[in-house]
Amino acid sequence: MKKQGLYAVFAAIAIQFTLGVAYIWSVFQTGIADSIFGGDNAAASLAFSLLLAMLTIGSVIGGMLAVKFNTRRIVFIGGIILSLGFFLASFSRAEFSWLLWVTYGVMGGLGMGFTYSTTIACAQKWYPHKKGLVSGIIVSALGLGGVLFTPIVESLILSFGGRGVGETRTFMVLSAVFLTVCTIGSFFLKNPPEGYMSDKVVAGAASSMVKSCTTREMLKTPQFYLTTLTYLLACMGGLMMIGFAKPIAEAKGLVETATIGVLAITLSNSMGRLLWGMISDKLGRINTILVLLGGTAVLSLFVNAAEGNWVFVLIAFVGFFYGGTIGTYPSLTADLFGPKYMATNYGAVLLGFGSGAIISSQIAGHYRNIAADNIDLMYPAFVIASCCAAAGIVMMLIVRAIGKVKDKKS
Repeated sequence: MKKQGLYAVFAAIAIQFTLGVAYIWSVFQTGIADSIFGGDNAAASLAFSLLLAMLTIGSVIGGMLAVKFNTRRIVFIGGIILSLGFFLASFSRAEFSWLLWVTYGVMGGLGMGFTYSTTIACAQKWYPHKKGLVSGIIVSALGLGGVLFTPIVESLILSFGGRGVGETRTFMVLSAVFLTVCTIGSFFLKNPPEGYMSDKVVAGAASSMVKSCTTREMLKTPQFYLTTLTYLLACMGGLMMIGFAKPIAEAKGLVETATIGVLAITLSNSMGRLLWGMISDKLGRINTILVLLGGTAVLSLFVNAAEGNWVFVLIAFVGFFYGGTIGTYPSLTADLFGPKYMATNYGAVLLGFGSGAIISSQIAGHYRNIAADNIDLMYPAFVIASCCAAAGIVMMLIVRAIGKVKDKKS
């Protein structure tokens, strides 16, 4: 039984590792914008936004199907959709730029969604008393995947003709990677039997004390809307920084070190997922998210003023806090609404993340276009990100207050 749990965790880690490609979009951003969208950064980043948005929709659909069928089958199907999306994206050209949105964005995001929350939920069920740690390990693998794939993708782009040419051809290679890893990994994913560890109530394990809500029941609670809205607000700063880290660095004259900077930011994002997930098991999910939002609100205001390699340091810290949010939210969802329907419920909560992805990329892309000749003109985007994080703090405090009222009544 323990071996099955370990197999499931390692399979989830391997799959999430490959999904880390989603977080190195900044490597593709400039070349795609110039070659396919005539230099329009907002139009190019929409592909990235659509992928993240469809990831949320795919997570809801995939979670529902996983309950009806099984995790293994849904992850296998998700891998095929993801692989096919990237394969078709390799044929994108300026004459039919919309193809990139449909393939990389819609199909890629849907396939990722089928695999993302289902693998997290499966692993959590094997270790209900260590949800934060397990979730942190798995989603940190996604971040580490970005670290590994950044130099690989950069090398592939150069070998396939350089910026403006090699990006689409690289999608074809990534397609084969997704198909291989998701297909093999899916065979090791299996949920534990009903009632697993039900007789081992571990102190502090909220999942053993919270009634599992169906998605329909969850949608009737104010906590769902508040946490989902907070997710939207919390991801704004992180996604702006991650999606535009390389263009920002290049605009500040750091062309030679831009790729290294992206690697450092991606690594800090990954470490944030792991460390804050572990911390949340001790500090509590809501307290952890409050700290993360506070850090994002403050640091976002200073990124534009940073000079030299300090810009990488500040963006890395924003990525560190953003990664912590991503690593903590799956466990928060299970704490609030129970573990049984976690894949579907977390998929619904991810709608906040997906909405934030679209909004943040359009805001950042808009101000990046304005700041074409002067990167300082992008500052309003970071102010907006800071204000969103501050608003998220208020929302999360309300969630905590509602929880205290419920505890008193019970």
